[in-house]
Amino acid sequence: MKREEIQVKKAPIKNFRDLQIWRLGNQIVLDVYKVTRAFPKEELYGLISQTRRAAVSIPANIAEGFNRFHNKEYKQFLFIALGSCAEAETLISLAVCLNYLSKKESAGVEELIDHEQRMIRNLIKKL
Repeated sequence: MKREEIQVKKAPIKNFRDLQIWRLGNQIVLDVYKVTRAFPKEELYGLISQTRRAAVSIPANIAEGFNRFHNKEYKQFLFIALGSCAEAETLISLAVCLNYLSKKESAGVEELIDHEQRMIRNLIKKL
């Protein structure tokens, strides 16, 4: 499927900002920043930084891949974004195990990440 054929709200995709997976990735970043604010300060250069970087990598790789000239390259960046989803999910899970987050606090972010992973996999299949 050509990129021009992928549509959001019946409008052709002209920019990565039009992609719902990019928008969802941005929401994941905002939520990760919000929940990691409560982590202990000694985790600033550890779990906080790593979790935030993994989250930021999701929409960043979707955007970078979209601006590549070939679908093969685009898919590679989507695979990287998928890996970043798994990394962010793992780090959020570790935060729960370390009692930095409650299961309730992590549930919303984990749900968004799960949805993002499904959307990325579906786009990969369509490219």
